[in-house]
Amino acid sequence: MNFKAKHILVQHEYEAKDILRKLSEGKTFEELAQDFSICPSSKQGGDLGEFPKGRMVPAFEKALLKLQPNEVSGIVKTQFGYHLIKRL
Repeated sequence: MNFKAKHILVQHEYEAKDILRKLSEGKTFEELAQDFSICPSSKQGGDLGEFPKGRMVPAFEKALLKLQPNEVSGIVKTQFGYHLIKRL
């Protein structure tokens, strides 16, 4: 099973909360990824491409599995920081 997803990665929970607020105000996920994500994927609007089950850290994958296509997760904490995940 392969997945496709985008994400926004920030260092602090308050940053993730602010980005969720901006999403609710109509900003696009891709625009916010480009503006705020500290992951190199930010240049592609947070696009992580296609990847197999088991490639991502457990907390990330667990949150991803709960999402429907085009749905955005709540804040997901991993050892890398705080993520917002959009399943494609």
